[in-house]
Amino acid sequence: MDRATLEFYELRGEEWAASHPLHTQSPQLDAFLDLLGPGASILELGCGDGRDAEHMTARGFDVHPSDGSPGMASLASRRLGREVPVMRFTELEAVAQFDAVWCQATLLHAPESDLPCILARIHRALRPGGRHWASFKDGERGGRDAFGRFFSYLPAERVEAAYREAGPWAQFEVTSGDGTSFGGAPTRWHNVLARK
Repeated sequence: MDRATLEFYELRGEEWAASHPLHTQSPQLDAFLDLLGPGASILELGCGDGRDAEHMTARGFDVHPSDGSPGMASLASRRLGREVPVMRFTELEAVAQFDAVWCQATLLHAPESDLPCILARIHRALRPGGRHWASFKDGERGGRDAFGRFFSYLPAERVEAAYREAGPWAQFEVTSGDGTSFGGAPTRWHNVLARK
């Protein structure tokens, strides 16, 4: 996250969290969890206020949430009743440690040039056969939204190119659909499902 994006989540994190229904997890989460074995170990990068981690934990998974924003990590810590570490994508050093890595609307804050390196870290952190999910906003070049947050804004083919550069994936697919973003802005989303 660049400074302006980080400042948004530090100063307006509670507002961002309040804009989502209190006990509603990401709509794609259950389908992803259904692909995993019982008690699978899941790393969440960019956990926000912890709602997805809360749902994963309730389903019996071994969840390791983290966020790059101290303010958001604090919100998640209060929600989950345990300390959530502050970790930037580039600080991920795990090797073959997780069965899954969940990145709902988080990696899209990284510049396109940084994505292959970050994705290589995710690939390395997964055990053989491990699953990965991420979502990205469509567009043609990086830029800021009306709230000053940076997004990579990538077409689906460049999202795929970053993954192909990061490492060998046994399975990889991108699906696209329309939705919204904070503030209600119409948004085209690209969702990645990959297996190491």
